[in-house]
Amino acid sequence: MAPTIFALSSGPPPAALAIVRVSGSRAGDALNALAGHLPKSRRATLLSLTDPAGGTLLDQALVLWLPGPATATGEDVAELHLHGGRAVVAAVEAALARVPGLRRAEAGEFTRRAFANGRIDLAQAEGLADLLAAETELQRRSALAMASGALSRAAEDWRNRVLALAAAVEAVLDFADEDDVANLPDDFAARCAELAREFAEWLGQPRAELLREGFRVVLAGPPNAGKSTLFNALVEDEAAITAATPGTTRDVLSRPVAMGGIPFVFEDTAGLRRDAADPVERIGIDRAEAARTAADLVLWLGPEGEGGESWEIDPQCDRPDRKAKLAPRHVVSALTGEGLDGLRADLIAMASSAMPNPGAAVLGARQRELLSQCRGALVASGSESDPLLVAEQLRVARLTLDRLVGRSGTEDMLDALFARFCIGK
Repeated sequence: MAPTIFALSSGPPPAALAIVRVSGSRAGDALNALAGHLPKSRRATLLSLTDPAGGTLLDQALVLWLPGPATATGEDVAELHLHGGRAVVAAVEAALARVPGLRRAEAGEFTRRAFANGRIDLAQAEGLADLLAAETELQRRSALAMASGALSRAAEDWRNRVLALAAAVEAVLDFADEDDVANLPDDFAARCAELAREFAEWLGQPRAELLREGFRVVLAGPPNAGKSTLFNALVEDEAAITAATPGTTRDVLSRPVAMGGIPFVFEDTAGLRRDAADPVERIGIDRAEAARTAADLVLWLGPEGEGGESWEIDPQCDRPDRKAKLAPRHVVSALTGEGLDGLRADLIAMASSAMPNPGAAVLGARQRELLSQCRGALVASGSESDPLLVAEQLRVARLTLDRLVGRSGTEDMLDALFARFCIGK
């Protein structure tokens, strides 16, 4: 029998309220020990909590008793809504730790039990992890779609259709001597192609990593082009050191920010020049080139025409001695603020077009890989003529969909997933 666990499930004290959650077969014993009895189920009840070791009053708390399996974890659950002082929380947790069969929860253990007990599937758990980490409205809405089961419902529909296709193949294999079932249905290949098309639509959506990590914008150009000053203006912080000395920036400096509800990562890079003799500066230039390659967008502050597919930025327009660009996308001054609002608006529009639609469920790397494998199996199923080979491809498709939602083959990644959760979730 799994041990009963407890943890603070609200924010760290001090706060107005603190919620301590207990989950497991001995959650009722814990309530009896601290409150003296079990309150009516699923009804908030004001009770006095006392330390069973010495009878000391711990707190006056609202208590919820939630018998399983219709709970978040699928187990018996007790919630203690305490006053949110550090001493109150510490005293209640210490008292719970002395109840036989109870121990403190590990990171993500409540959610892992929900998964193990069938309350959520793996795709929903991954969405919940992203929801807890969401910092922008776009991230929140997408993560909520996944946590609410958007991908799970689609995967269940796909699995049922794969099983129906597999049943048609099995009929051919089992009763090949009977004329009425000797051949695959006329629409078999079309049904495989339709499923493969749906997978392709999902795979064609923007990556979850872009939404999770942010739209990556790299500022590039030669030394003293105004990169660090513009970087500081865009992130609204004096994050980068600015100086007239060439080579001041030696490494890639990153800052995540949100603009217009869109997550961005801005990166300031070392000035690019071919004659750099300092080995440390040379390393910085190499890293700057690597950052440009990995960027979603590059703002080029150097000589016009040398930035490739980058946006041409005419910086330092406040300087009368500058050589103005002939056709820049934006003319700005980070010192006076001229042109910055237009640049920000353009960046938001560009990132918005690359991001998923608000509220759309998007696929992470693991999910994309599995769905790509499933699509390949469906394409092969529709083109094969040997029923045995078709049956094998459909088996691969079904097993891949099972892995997508956690029905099988998940032990190798569960620890990494649930480690993303905080204690108490």
